[in-house]
Amino acid sequence: MIDLRSDTVTQPCKNMRRLMSNAMVGDDVYGDDPTVNELENYSAALHGFDAALFVTSGTQANLLAIMAHCERGDEYICGQSAHNYRYEAGGAAVLGSVQPQPIENEPDGRICLEKVRAAIKPNDFHFAKTKMLSLENTIGGKVLDLDYLESARACTKKYALKLHLDGARVYNAKVALGVDIKEISKHFDSMTVCLSKGLGAPVGSLLLGDEELIAKARRIRKMLGGGMRQAGILAAAGLYALKNNVERLAEDHANAKYLAQRVNELPGFDSSAYQVQTNLVFLDVNEEIKIDDFAKTMFEHGINITPGYQGMRLVTHSGICRGDIDVFIDKAKEYFMR
Repeated sequence: MIDLRSDTVTQPCKNMRRLMSNAMVGDDVYGDDPTVNELENYSAALHGFDAALFVTSGTQANLLAIMAHCERGDEYICGQSAHNYRYEAGGAAVLGSVQPQPIENEPDGRICLEKVRAAIKPNDFHFAKTKMLSLENTIGGKVLDLDYLESARACTKKYALKLHLDGARVYNAKVALGVDIKEISKHFDSMTVCLSKGLGAPVGSLLLGDEELIAKARRIRKMLGGGMRQAGILAAAGLYALKNNVERLAEDHANAKYLAQRVNELPGFDSSAYQVQTNLVFLDVNEEIKIDDFAKTMFEHGINITPGYQGMRLVTHSGICRGDIDVFIDKAKEYFMR
């Protein structure tokens, strides 16, 4: 199956599976899983933080960050398109009683900092207390540049807010910018890293912050049922991913640009309105095309895609090569020649 739905469908390679099968394990709730501890210590140093916490998912990592930075009745500012606002089942509000204050994202993925300043609530008991600004990098495949991150850091310092990064695909941003990961992470009080997207691990994300934040997040993780036992089997995959699968993300970016070019060969498909910066390709589909029927037919030919409302997102990853893209285009052309 040629699976273009998401980079979450990546499969662990043979070397990763070997390390998983040989991983030393213990009980992580007791804090004595050596491989989990190694992953947390390694990743904290790698990103320039005091501590790290290995968790099941990016959604859980974001929720822990919000609940650790904010108390009940507080609020956090984020983008209207932010994953931790739009796609995480309202967890911050439902489980943390923390109010999101979304602001429309600019076309390049940024949140206008003037709008952020205007959204910060005054010290008045009529309002929720604004505690945190949450950014996402990449967001919709777009990369937030370092100058913007520096400006966001200055803004949050001025107004005594915490700055959190949803870094589900932060390594795609790192590779696209051609910088050390610390050039991104140094601006934030906390950040998440998803190990199970382009980095290729089967499960898991990291939350990074200072020791106090991570201790609080660890307690909340247990409260939410996220305490894991012999999790070193999974942590070994995360270590392999961070040490071996970062630079190859450039291949995914190159393949995404190739895919964006080739998809324009299909009648009624247009990617020109969306600049491809990393591994996500967005395109518009002519309203005359029955997009659900197209997706169904592609699936019958071994190509898995997710249609949207007269649009589509295609994602490149370690399981996709240029030959797969050519097969997709050829089968799609056959569809329109019926």
